[in-house]
Amino acid sequence: MHEGPPDRPAADGGGAPGGEGLPGLRASIEAILLVVDEPVAEITLAQLLERPTHEVAATLRELSAEYTEQGRGFDLREVAGGWRFYTRDACAPVVERFVTDGQQAKLTQAALETLAVIAYRQPVSRARVSAIRGVNSDGVIRTLTLRGLIEDAGQDPETQAHLYRTTGYFLERLGLRDLDELPELAPYLPDDLPEDIIEGQ
Repeated sequence: MHEGPPDRPAADGGGAPGGEGLPGLRASIEAILLVVDEPVAEITLAQLLERPTHEVAATLRELSAEYTEQGRGFDLREVAGGWRFYTRDACAPVVERFVTDGQQAKLTQAALETLAVIAYRQPVSRARVSAIRGVNSDGVIRTLTLRGLIEDAGQDPETQAHLYRTTGYFLERLGLRDLDELPELAPYLPDDLPEDIIEGQ
């Protein structure tokens, strides 16, 4: 009589690591590697997923080979003692164009207003920016930070509030050597922008 397959799958990655109802090994590895900022070691994945290291290693290599065979736009590479997803080399021109266009994409009116406040009043806190604009600016500040246009400038010694300032990238994008070359702001302000923004220039 022919016996069925074993209950625990081999390194093809099926099954549920750590308990029933959880995703299989392959899916779990993919999910983890999608959110990491640096390569993850095989042993780290094995401990987290409660699977033998050799099984995790085999699955990683199988996934990497499959992505290459299928011509995916991403690649799974073993670097610096761990594994991480990378854009495939052949896609570099497309990715570079996307990143460049994304950095050059127009900022929203809210983002421009917030950037103006920070540029001319830096270092300045979120609360001060919001007070000047008259609306909560937390989301816009996060966007500007992700764009690399502003950065954390420490804390206000009195209020302990986080302060923000523009970055070198901000100067680079505007073609300025330093903040002293910032243009007079008033001629460029929309009619409905609070006058408080240009105070203290």
